[in-house]
Amino acid sequence: MFDPREKIALFIDGSNLYATAKSLGFDIDYRRLLEEFKTRGYLLRAYYYTALIEDQEYSSIRPLIDWLDYNGYRVITKPAREFVDPTGRRKIKGNMDIELAVDAMQMADHVDHVVLFSGDGDFRPLVEAIQRKGRKVSVVSTLATQPPMIADDLRRQADHFIELQSLSGRIGRDPAERAARVAGRFERQSRDAAETPDAG
Repeated sequence: MFDPREKIALFIDGSNLYATAKSLGFDIDYRRLLEEFKTRGYLLRAYYYTALIEDQEYSSIRPLIDWLDYNGYRVITKPAREFVDPTGRRKIKGNMDIELAVDAMQMADHVDHVVLFSGDGDFRPLVEAIQRKGRKVSVVSTLATQPPMIADDLRRQADHFIELQSLSGRIGRDPAERAARVAGRFERQSRDAAETPDAG
């Protein structure tokens, strides 16, 4: 599937990958993800796409975005828009498909193998266009959920389908590491509270 001489580029649809991993019950360790694909060939670029909600003082995704930015990923963001649909429900629109497709088409001239982390069927024409340039395309998503997180026509179009669940042991965050981090944070907060003199 991978040739060690290949130049590889990763294109990660952030919200799609997050939802897929969550549905499989694990968190992605993005450092391990990079290391995993560095073993498969020459990793030229890793792009991560996500929309950020405007006017939010703190976004829960901000620490991840900052970490990715400093640790080998090219992060592409744009503001998500909030709107009210005809039934009166608040919705968030933040589709990054166009940005990902434009970058992937440009990078296709410089790599041998494109790895797309998304199950979104809208990417089928993009995969086909990259293949017409003589490049291989692997798609990472899952069939293990009900319903599957990957569109059937996207899976059929790809040269290779990589089941995300099969990667979980190599790119998943260790649950013990998360528990230790939460326990450490709780301990620091308790210690800080104990050291803070009463204002009374």
